[in-house]
Amino acid sequence: MKIGIVGLGLLGGSFALGVKSLGEEHHFIGVDINEENAKTALNLGLVDEISTFEKCAGEASLFVLATPVNVIERQMIDALEYLSNDAILIDLGSTKASFCRIANDHPKRGRYVSCHPIAGTENSGPDAAFAGLLRHKMMIICDKSASDDDALKTVVALFKSLDMRLSYMNADEHDRHIAYVSHLSHISSFALGLTVLDREKDEKSVFAMAGSGFSSTVRLAKSSPAMWAPIFAYNRENVLEALNAYIRQLEQFRNIIEENKVDESYDLMQKANDIRRILMGIDK
Repeated sequence: MKIGIVGLGLLGGSFALGVKSLGEEHHFIGVDINEENAKTALNLGLVDEISTFEKCAGEASLFVLATPVNVIERQMIDALEYLSNDAILIDLGSTKASFCRIANDHPKRGRYVSCHPIAGTENSGPDAAFAGLLRHKMMIICDKSASDDDALKTVVALFKSLDMRLSYMNADEHDRHIAYVSHLSHISSFALGLTVLDREKDEKSVFAMAGSGFSSTVRLAKSSPAMWAPIFAYNRENVLEALNAYIRQLEQFRNIIEENKVDESYDLMQKANDIRRILMGIDK
């Protein structure tokens, strides 16, 4: 099978390496507007050749959009236009509703399967890609009833071969939930990083005092702005709802600490500890 991948960064590259590790006979065609990224991806063996968007879409049996969400939106219709009638289109974007609405008006809507892998690191680019990124991770498939049965069956089989877990939901539901469990955590990390940079001018002192708790909390602040700024914009309403809820919790902590209500502070943290139960279920 010829697999075309547009966007040869962490997700696109890791998807390619993961499928290659299965040992099956596939030919990978890569597309990237960044010539250095394309060259690196080819040299690292992420893809077997570099091509243009139109040529790749026309040749691929499976066409993967792994670009930032604002770019995916621009590429969606062109991809469906160039695809052969039996080819399959998937995207790996972190928002889903706008893509599904665009695809719904196209006669080839059935060839599109809307996907979001819950996987990633704070690193970016083809150098960051690795074969095991998707293994045991969750793949969310949205609005599956709008996809042709054979297209859905093909991508589900591929994801299962990568040892991924599958979840199905509608696109609007996905975007609401992902604002809380992914997008908000990135904003929180960016904000913490900015707070420390703004207040602590002595970088050596910060480095000496910062422990693993700070490092793990601020890790996501190293994520690519080119990827995350469009995500926040495309999921704006849901992100604002999540952000407002988070701010209310911060204000509650501030008020309790300001008024020195130790018992209420304890109770609030005890309530938050219940997140461990949820995380244990996720990690299984």
